[in-house]
Amino acid sequence: MRANEEVARLLAEYADLLSIAGQDRFRIRAYENAARAIRGCPSDVSGLDVKALTAIPNVGKAIAEKVCEWARTGTITKLEELRAQVGPGVRDLLEVGGLGPKRAALVHKELGVSSVAELRAAAEAGALRRLTGFGKTIEEKILRTLDQLGDKAGGDGRVHIGIALSLAGAVLDELRQLPEVGDIEYAGSLRRMRETIGDVDVLVASTNPRPVMNRFTTMAMVRDVLAHGDTKSSITTGEGVQVDLRVVEPDAWGAALIYFTGSKAHNVAVRERAVQRGLKLSEYGLFEVDTGTRVASRTEEEVYAALELQWIPPTLREDRGEVEAASKHDLPDVVSVADIKGDLHGHTNLTDGVASLDDMVAAAAARGYRYYAVTDHAPLLSMQRMTPEKAVSQRTALRRVQERVGRRITLLHGSELNIQRDGSVDWDERFLSGFDVLVASIHSHFDLDRDTQTARMIRAMEHPCVNVIGHPSARRQGKRPAIDFDVEEVCRAAARTGTALEVNAQPERLDLPDELVRAARGYGARFVISTDAHSVPELDNMPLGVGTAQRGWATAADVVNTLPLRELRKFLKKGRTTAASR
Repeated sequence: MRANEEVARLLAEYADLLSIAGQDRFRIRAYENAARAIRGCPSDVSGLDVKALTAIPNVGKAIAEKVCEWARTGTITKLEELRAQVGPGVRDLLEVGGLGPKRAALVHKELGVSSVAELRAAAEAGALRRLTGFGKTIEEKILRTLDQLGDKAGGDGRVHIGIALSLAGAVLDELRQLPEVGDIEYAGSLRRMRETIGDVDVLVASTNPRPVMNRFTTMAMVRDVLAHGDTKSSITTGEGVQVDLRVVEPDAWGAALIYFTGSKAHNVAVRERAVQRGLKLSEYGLFEVDTGTRVASRTEEEVYAALELQWIPPTLREDRGEVEAASKHDLPDVVSVADIKGDLHGHTNLTDGVASLDDMVAAAAARGYRYYAVTDHAPLLSMQRMTPEKAVSQRTALRRVQERVGRRITLLHGSELNIQRDGSVDWDERFLSGFDVLVASIHSHFDLDRDTQTARMIRAMEHPCVNVIGHPSARRQGKRPAIDFDVEEVCRAAARTGTALEVNAQPERLDLPDELVRAARGYGARFVISTDAHSVPELDNMPLGVGTAQRGWATAADVVNTLPLRELRKFLKKGRTTAASR
C-alpha cells in the first residue's frame, strides 16, 4: 500500500533527523521500529484512527497522532520543524557508509557540509581527517564508498524498483477504470525490471486519448503537471517521481510497446535487423521501406516474428546477446513467478520481523506455496538476542503450526547465520544439523580485502550445513557498495559444494545483481530466489527477485526453490550429520 510506504518513509526520515540532531537513541529506535511496523502492516494506515494505530506493534500514541496528522493534512508538523532545524541535504549524508548520524552532524556543524557533493569536496581536500573522530582512514573509506556508489550516493533522481512498481500499479489501476482505455502497461526500465528507475513510463492504447490524459493529470498523487498534450503527458508525484503517459492507436500497440520498453541499445539492434531485411521499425509498426506497407504492429510477438526472432522477454532486452540468441531460437526459457514453489528465507517477530509466526505462515500458504522456511537470525547478530533455547522453542511452535495447516504447505525450520570475518558461522555442526535449511549471510566486516572476503565466503560454503549464501554481495543500493570478492572463485565453490547463491528480492538489495547471476550461471552455480520477508507485505516482493534472475538469464532448472519438496530435501541434505539435536 502506497500510504504505508509513504508513512514508513517519513518516520524513517524522522528517526534519521533525530539522530543528526543528537536526540535520545531510544527515541530514535522507537521511530525506526514504528517505520518497519507500519511498512509491514497489512491494513492501509491512512484510514486508521489513533486507537487502531496503537494496536500495531511498536506504534505508540505520539507516533499514531503523527500518522493521523499526515492522513489529514499530508504533512507532519514536527517533521517539518526537524527538517528546518537540520537543513536540506544533510540527511543524504547518512546514505554514505562510514559516516553515520554523529559524524554527519559534525561535518555539517564544523565544515558546513550539506550535500554529498560537498562531502566529497571536503574529503578530497583532506578536511575530514582534521575533525575529531575521523582521521585519515575514515576519510579514505568515505571517498572509497563515494567512488563505488557513484551517482547513486545522495540520490540521482532514481528510485528503487519497489517504489516505482507501487506508483505504476496505482496509475494503471486508476486509468483502467476509463472505458476509453484498451491495452495498458508500464514500459521502460520498469518493464525490464531494472533495479533502479528514473522516470516511470506508462503506455495506453486508445482511440480517444483526451479523457485518458485528463484523468492522468488530475490524479490525487499528482504534485505537478509538467506537460499535458494530446498523446503525451508528464507529471511528478508527491514522492518526486516523474511519470510519463503515452497514448497510441490500438493497431500500433505491439510496436509501441517494444519501442517504449527499450532499452535503447536493444532497439538499435532490432532496427538494424529490420534494415537488413528492407524494413523500417518505429513505434508505429514494422514497414516495408519500398512500399510503406505495414507488415506487423499489433502485438510484440508478431513484430519479432516478422523479423524472424523469438519473442524476447522484456527483462532480457539489454543488448547482451539476446537478439542473436533469438535469431537462432536459442533464448533461455527464463524462470517465472509461476515456477516458484516456496520461499526459503523469511523472518518473524522472534528476531527483527514485525509479524508473528502464525501470520507469516498463513500468508505464505495463501500465496499457494508448497513449502515455506522460517529463518530467523542467529546469535552472532547480537542485537537480535537469539539463543539456542529460543531456536528450539520456535521449532516446537512450528510443528504445532504444521499440525494446524496440514498438507496445504510444508514448513521448514531454518536460520539466517552470520558469516564471521574468518568464514565461521553461528553454533556448532551438531546443533546446526537440527535445522532444515540454513542461510549464511555477511552482516559485518564489509571492508575486508578481496582475498580475505573470497576465502571467507568459500569457507562458509564448505560448511556441511550451509545451504544458501544470503545476499552474497552484501550491497544496499545507494547506501553500501558490494563487498570485493573474486566472483569466479566464489561461483566455482558454490557449484562444487552444492551451495545456492541467493537472489534476494528485497528492493534495496536485489542481490545477487543480474550481471552476477549470469556470471554465476556460467560456472554452474544454482540459485535460491527469496523475499527475506520481515513482514507479510514483503512476501509480495518475490517478482522482483524473479525479474533479477531473469535479467541474469536464469531458468527454472537453475533455481532450487522451483523443485518439488522431495527434490528440495535432497538438495538441503548436503553434508549434514544425523539431526541428533532435534
